[in-house]
Amino acid sequence: MKENIAHSGAWGIAAIMIVVASWLFYRYFAPKTWREWAGAGVVQAFIIALYAEMYGFPLTIYLLARFSGLDRYNLNANLWSSLIGLGETGMLISMLLGYALLFVGIGIFIQGWRELYRAHRQSRLATTGLYGLVRHPQYTGLFVGLFGEGVVHWPTLFSVGLFPVIVLVYGLLARSEEKRMVERFGDEYRAYRRRVPMFFPRPGQWRQLVERSNAREEDKDDPPQR
Repeated sequence: MKENIAHSGAWGIAAIMIVVASWLFYRYFAPKTWREWAGAGVVQAFIIALYAEMYGFPLTIYLLARFSGLDRYNLNANLWSSLIGLGETGMLISMLLGYALLFVGIGIFIQGWRELYRAHRQSRLATTGLYGLVRHPQYTGLFVGLFGEGVVHWPTLFSVGLFPVIVLVYGLLARSEEKRMVERFGDEYRAYRRRVPMFFPRPGQWRQLVERSNAREEDKDDPPQR
């Protein structure tokens, strides 16, 4: 192919983004068990595939142009702008929507982490705030953020394919964690589990989830450093 595809070939930026995103992920998720490392490995592959195509080589576009007959003379490295045919406008729309979901996901994760830390310090079960809407808000934030960045903003064959695998892996991890919670809190956690969904709030509660993720509660203690 001789056509030029915009927004590709910046391998230095790709490497920086992969390192920064990976550092942030491991900084807060800090896998310890083999199940956690398995989930982290899938997320790591997602991050590498995403930013390698976003700033490096747009493999998805080349493959679709070769095997699916996309217009080779009107291609952009962003899949949505090529499929929709809106060029830079389509890329801008997908970028804005994707970043909005990414920041919402980060907010959900951070607030869920704070609430869990407070509950841990008080030796109690976390059931309020975000934990009153979903049992694992940190994983919910991870899913929302990855969906926004790797499916809405910059979809690739690998990021779209890995996303459901990530949900499955962390679903299994969450079930393993809940077994330990049942051993610790007994009937209290069983009742909580029956009352509150695992990852995704009930219809009509998504707005509450976003609003609570933006809550600013003053903590007397600083979050733990890992």
